[in-house]
Amino acid sequence: MRKKTLELSVGLFMLAGFISLAVLALNVSGLNLAQEKGSYTIYASFENIGGLTARSKVTVAGVTIGRVVNISLDKDSFSGIVEMSINKDYNTFTTDTAAAILTAGLLGEKYIGLVSGADEEFLQDGGRIDDTQSALVLEDLIGQFLFNKVNE
Repeated sequence: MRKKTLELSVGLFMLAGFISLAVLALNVSGLNLAQEKGSYTIYASFENIGGLTARSKVTVAGVTIGRVVNISLDKDSFSGIVEMSINKDYNTFTTDTAAAILTAGLLGEKYIGLVSGADEEFLQDGGRIDDTQSALVLEDLIGQFLFNKVNE
């Protein structure tokens, strides 16, 4: 009887461990099992997306308000078009809102940071952000530094 109780408690402990690992993996990957609240879509065009991926965060003042849904190439201007899904609770972004691709932490996770402007009109579903700042690419910065040193 005592052996069965020990085996049952070890089995329950292992099950709790596997469930914890699954929840942790979902949180780290950015997937969410909770129902999505209403959202709307906005677009931004960047010269260089520099490692930004689908499901990257969209933030304002460090608060996550949405996710990157899709990244495509504009065949006319050869720039990256980023489609963002923004939570409907945050629907007061003005038409002069600025978007920048930023880097989080030492690992270099890319995300989009939004800064609302002072215009009186708001972005609607399908709206476009015109004021964008592309990602800083470390290789380009190192190349510029080395090239400038050689010229001196």
